[in-house]
Amino acid sequence: MRAGAFLYPWDVDGDPAAPGLLAELGLAQVTLAAAYHSTRALSPRHPAHRIVTAGHAAVLYPPDPGRWAGRALRPYAAGEWAPGDAYGRAAEALAASGLDVHSWVVLAHNSRLGAEHPGTSVVNAHGDRYPWAPCIARPEVRALLVDLAAEAAVRPGTTGTELESCGWYGLAHLHAHDKTAGIALGEREQLLMSLCFCPSCREGYGGEGADPDELAAAVRAALEPVWAGAGPAGGLGDLEAPALSWRARTARAFQEAVVAAVRAAAPPGFRVLLHADPDPYRCGADAGTDPAHVLGLADGVVARPPKLAGFAEHASPGTVLAANLSVVGGMGGAPGHLARDAGHAREAGATELRLYHAGLASDEDLTAVRAALRKLGQGPSGP
Repeated sequence: MRAGAFLYPWDVDGDPAAPGLLAELGLAQVTLAAAYHSTRALSPRHPAHRIVTAGHAAVLYPPDPGRWAGRALRPYAAGEWAPGDAYGRAAEALAASGLDVHSWVVLAHNSRLGAEHPGTSVVNAHGDRYPWAPCIARPEVRALLVDLAAEAAVRPGTTGTELESCGWYGLAHLHAHDKTAGIALGEREQLLMSLCFCPSCREGYGGEGADPDELAAAVRAALEPVWAGAGPAGGLGDLEAPALSWRARTARAFQEAVVAAVRAAAPPGFRVLLHADPDPYRCGADAGTDPAHVLGLADGVVARPPKLAGFAEHASPGTVLAANLSVVGGMGGAPGHLARDAGHAREAGATELRLYHAGLASDEDLTAVRAALRKLGQGPSGP
């Protein structure tokens, strides 16, 4: 199976040895961050730094002034963690080592946007605002993210893109010093805490036949047993179907607009993948999708191995089903079991591998990756 790995520009930019090291692992592709959220990241082999602090969501290249002139909502340029065209410099170095470069574009996840423009954020049924989660039902947010996708995905020297959080975002987010785990929230509770009640969503629920005030009250009532420790969340009665219909319809329209914008900006043969979940109501980096619909739009998906089966049954010949496998031992990954896990992913329908994350991994982790890819026939000694 074709193997790719995720990478940040700062893992390569300024480190002449990095491209050769990555190519020697047996990778065919690097998925390089072009637009990314705030993070603090380890870069264990770079000659000039070890810890990179990206203070806010940013594009890691110079945004086009003509595209964004006069617009209140626009991408933020990176600071010292990725100066100038860090993406372009890294992409050029990686391509020179024979690696295919795909862009990694994070869309509906931007804390600075929500802090500076509070009206763009998801608002839950209790009235709490999630500044890290732009609401994709807001026309101004959609306009920003669709244009951002087209610009960030199709960078010079890039032959494909992988779009993360291309759909609804919500409660589940590792916010700075996150302290929301006091009560365990399952998938149902996460969904209820992620339903948005901003003006656009309230209007949307109304258009589906649900009174938004009644729906918000029903959500709060459904969650009461959770807060009291008396049991799981309840249902929303007759209000559930229209609420979910609005969510699914909005996500589909957003995904259609994003992919169309990228296609319009891209050259022939440019691959478009979404980080996706087969549950259409899922919120987060792997956005909820209708599998048949999204595979009709994009060239494929990147998904966690347990989720691949939900896409495999809708895949056509040539559809990319990339299994997202963690290879960072210190973050719970299992690089020593990569060959075994790749085999299981293949059985679930995977056609490719994505390894998270070559820049964060230790030398020991990368040694295990190299051995596994050679065992799978991907390394320099393989076919």
